[in-house]
Amino acid sequence: MTDQLQERTRRRLLHSLMNIEVITRSPSGKDQAAVYQEHTLIIMSEGQGWLKAEDRQYSLERGTGFLAEAGSLNRIQAGEQGLSWYRLEFGLIPAGPVKPGSGVEGNTECMLRPGYLDCRPFSQCALLLDSIWISFRRSEDIEWFAAQTRFQELMLLLMRTNAPVLRAKDDREAVEDSLRYMEEHCSEPLSVDQLAEIAGIGRARYTQIFKEITGRMPLEHLNGLRIERAQQQLLLTRDRLHEIALAAGYSNEYYFNRRFKSTVGVTPGQYRSLHQEGVRVFAPFLEDYLLALGITPVVQYCHAQWGRQEYLGLDQVPAFDISSGDWQGLSCYKPELIMLDDGFRRWQLGECSRVAPLFRLPFHQEDWRATLRSAAAVFGRTGRVQEVISEYEQQAQQARRLLRRSVNRQTAALLRISACGVTLYGSENLGYVSNVLYDDLGLARHPLVRQLTRGQKRVSLSPEELSGLTADHLFITFDRQEGEGRELLDTPLWRSLPAVRNSCVYEVDFMAWMNFGVLSHQRKIADVLKVMA
Repeated sequence: MTDQLQERTRRRLLHSLMNIEVITRSPSGKDQAAVYQEHTLIIMSEGQGWLKAEDRQYSLERGTGFLAEAGSLNRIQAGEQGLSWYRLEFGLIPAGPVKPGSGVEGNTECMLRPGYLDCRPFSQCALLLDSIWISFRRSEDIEWFAAQTRFQELMLLLMRTNAPVLRAKDDREAVEDSLRYMEEHCSEPLSVDQLAEIAGIGRARYTQIFKEITGRMPLEHLNGLRIERAQQQLLLTRDRLHEIALAAGYSNEYYFNRRFKSTVGVTPGQYRSLHQEGVRVFAPFLEDYLLALGITPVVQYCHAQWGRQEYLGLDQVPAFDISSGDWQGLSCYKPELIMLDDGFRRWQLGECSRVAPLFRLPFHQEDWRATLRSAAAVFGRTGRVQEVISEYEQQAQQARRLLRRSVNRQTAALLRISACGVTLYGSENLGYVSNVLYDDLGLARHPLVRQLTRGQKRVSLSPEELSGLTADHLFITFDRQEGEGRELLDTPLWRSLPAVRNSCVYEVDFMAWMNFGVLSHQRKIADVLKVMA
């Protein structure tokens, strides 16, 4: 079996909890020896002791554990204070249909490496273990399902804590890992001590590095994440304020209201009313979606080097340079709501909160349909979404038929050129153009595109790699922020490319092609048809 197939096989295996026990052993108790018939997870809850496995002895204490493979012999001995532990037996099952002869049927490889385990943060492990224990002992089917779900959460927590370390992480990387944990668990009770434990460094050092990275203290940042989640629920759902407070991590609605107003500047109820018809909105990088829904922003974003999104036709809408940091200048347009996407940190757009309440749209990667639905929910335009999607799909299908007759699976690629180098796009489901050019329009990837961009949104090309890009058609765009780098077009290397020799190179608009919106995708289709149909 190839390494690639083994990797797919591992991903297709799920952990199924078969039994859970709580075991206590006194100091005078005999060693407990057992041959485990299933994969067995042992997590210490109290006391101290030892575990012997394969002629090795491991010290056990609260917050440590051990994963024993099926069929292995292990002995556990309690220390002077006794020892208590959870024992969880589980099996491995395929996550989907198994093809005969695929090798999956007999694969029993666990995604968690057997042996000694660090069970940090133990407070989180303890909560999950207690919940699993209670649910698994109840007879209702839904409680069995709850136990299985929480067991998966426990395994995920242990996998992340005990992932193989290829190199030692420095303190900053460890804090960044804890930040990701905080983002995923912001609705749960979290303390600075617990976060420092996740990072594996002292509280004082942790707090210092955390503030260097985020500009905020840990609990201040945690509150910001909770408020951001509440903002999304306020505008994307009709849930009651009490339900939103609980989902965001606040047990007290009054406290939630107070923290929300101190952070956002208005009450949750006032914030929810911002989606009403006619709200004055500034939505940098998201104007494409607003226009598709029939909403015109009060001001559009521009960039000192990139310019405006001219393809949107917002000639009568004033522009604000996001690279200027002139928030006072932005306030002159009197926006009532500022909607941001996931790239707001790059441009310090969080500072816009000085001007108007912010709303961070949920991040949907390259899925423009999901982003469109979220934006529509904010402004009460959900009835328009399917119409927009249908119009795009009809345009794409018609274009695909035309191109099938004219290009006959000729290969195409997109290059972003600047003074810093040449960047290639084209990975499946990643980047600005892949889904449009190769999936919707049916153009063929050049083999080098498939090889170099696998799993990456974009990749920088060396001169040798560029010389091997023998695609039939090249779409190129120039990044003026880094310097256009047009001198490349006068080099022997560039002139040697087949697409250049055959006059099949097409310059396209940077702002339209370096975008995910439905209108930008429609512009890409129109550009392709203009030169290839």
